[in-house]
Amino acid sequence: MRKPADTAFPQATRKPLPAGQPREWYVTHNRRLKAMRLTIALLDSGIYHPATADNTRIRATAEQIGVHPPSDTTCRMVRALIRYGR
Repeated sequence: MRKPADTAFPQATRKPLPAGQPREWYVTHNRRLKAMRLTIALLDSGIYHPATADNTRIRATAEQIGVHPPSDTTCRMVRALIRYGR
């Protein structure tokens, strides 16, 4: 028998990042991953327009899916992903 999931969103398996990149590369890479996770969660919850995805809603979604609150830059990236994904 299968156990019910503890969270509403399944956790993705993570692979180690490649070694030898500058620190800024890792920061940008992780920011993009977080923005993509948040964008997917917002789209799944019915937020399809960037105007309805304000920083408060994005940060509330981050709390729901269990990631640290995003910065203003990450929130802008989320809105850009929603905008250009249409």
